[in-house]
Amino acid sequence: MKSSYGKTAAGLLACGVVFLIPALIPPARAADPAKPAPPGISAEASTALQQMSKTLSANEFSFQARTIRAYQENDGQPLHIFHTMKVVVHRPDRLAVHRTGDDGANDLFYDGKTVAIFGASANKYAQIAAPNNIEAMLDEVADRLQVDFPLADFVDTDPGKSFLSGVTSGREVNTVTIDGKPYRHLFFSQAGGIELEVWLDKTEQAVPRRLIATYRLMPGQPEFVAEFSDWNFSAHPSDAEFVFQPPAGAKQVTLTPAAVTSGSGGSK
Repeated sequence: MKSSYGKTAAGLLACGVVFLIPALIPPARAADPAKPAPPGISAEASTALQQMSKTLSANEFSFQARTIRAYQENDGQPLHIFHTMKVVVHRPDRLAVHRTGDDGANDLFYDGKTVAIFGASANKYAQIAAPNNIEAMLDEVADRLQVDFPLADFVDTDPGKSFLSGVTSGREVNTVTIDGKPYRHLFFSQAGGIELEVWLDKTEQAVPRRLIATYRLMPGQPEFVAEFSDWNFSAHPSDAEFVFQPPAGAKQVTLTPAAVTSGSGGSK
């Protein structure tokens, strides 16, 4: 299985659509039995990720994230793209992502039967039939659009396992204080020159607070940065939150990369 952060690298270069960035996503899979962490991962880091994974395996939850993509243009100019997302999860077959940012506003609605992607700036949307679980739905969207959701690890059925895919080593750096609360600062290395840093709440829940993926072997060493907030594990979203209702005048377009890009308000 490819690392989701390896897939995110393509989006850093293309700076494509919304929470959807050009790449591939791994096929949906059944949950495998827990396996020991690779020998290069310390016990402290492994335990913290297991705690995070248990927390994020909840049937229902929501969170918000502010993200930055830092990348280098062909002429060497460094650029940054900012986004804000709200993500609502109801396992196994509901997902809503609402995103605004420098390249427009976009939404994804998945109700267990269909998935819709709406570009608010152009008032256009695309909609297709979808499989009956979140992982298979993301795979279907990726197959049809060649796009990805960069925070997919955190809505996977096994978040810890997904995060560690491709990781060769990991350790706890130290404990830091963020807004008066202690967080574990963890560092991981992947093949291909990818470095991951994640800050987890130093409690039994171990929810993520920050994430940085750095691509050491790519021009300009681009980064994907996310800062998480407003984790809510008492959320009980209604089915209506996952159903797309086209606004007045919205135009349906064919689900192709070009069509969705034109509907996103962004550019490649």
